[in-house]
Amino acid sequence: MRGASVDAQVVRYGPAGARRRRDRLAGEEPLEIRVEGLGQPAVRVAVTMRTPGADFDLAAGFLFTEGLLHAPEEIAAIKYCTDVERSEQEFNVVTVHLRRPFDATSLQRNFYATSSCGVCGKASIDQIEVTCAPLAPGPVVEPAVLLGLPELLRARQPTFERTGGLHAAGLFTATGELIELREDVGRHNALDKVIGARFGAGATPLADHLVLVSGRIGFELVQKAAVAGIPLLAAVGAPSSLAVDAARRLGVTLVGFLRDDGFNVYSYTERVAPSS
Repeated sequence: MRGASVDAQVVRYGPAGARRRRDRLAGEEPLEIRVEGLGQPAVRVAVTMRTPGADFDLAAGFLFTEGLLHAPEEIAAIKYCTDVERSEQEFNVVTVHLRRPFDATSLQRNFYATSSCGVCGKASIDQIEVTCAPLAPGPVVEPAVLLGLPELLRARQPTFERTGGLHAAGLFTATGELIELREDVGRHNALDKVIGARFGAGATPLADHLVLVSGRIGFELVQKAAVAGIPLLAAVGAPSSLAVDAARRLGVTLVGFLRDDGFNVYSYTERVAPSS
């Protein structure tokens, strides 16, 4: 398994001509997530392209936000697999061992996630609404707090500083205190890692928190936030139409185009305090 970033040789073209130099690239490798129910063989649940690191948080967060786990006490252990055919893939396969049987028939589809699009194959938002009810009212956040979040996120992205090629998700309190931050080539993986860390600590639901992600917002991020009980989801980029639709139906305040000079609120504006 490679790390969060790797060395590469490149040829840099500039005003002084071409020259060879070393560069740092964001790591990207597949992670296979397996689930082993009590007294059952392990079954493959998902394959996602991710940046190595916080893999156990990613596995727990993914299973939780997809509705396959409901409480951290269900997990007996999370381990890398040692029975893979090629030794170099040993740290790219994770098994979540449960204290209860696992109903594999609950898997309505095979999960396959890429770093660019998130989990593919959702038939409709109706499947999401089976997983969680619309969120209750959450805290009211001051606009000044939201405006300060992008800089706080950028200041805590060490691998992005080295590579320029990673997304980030940051979990904050309603007053802007950073609680968790994870980086990944996939913004949905970064969010799963953040949620998985809190889920494993028994700290969900996250009803008094908000989350900021880099890039755009797809509906799968809204789903994950809603399952974790996060009432406000913000991004520096744009939301998709399906993300806005999901946010309105699931009770999530959706904030997009969050920059230094302003932002848009697409749903549940009552969670953002009026500007003074």
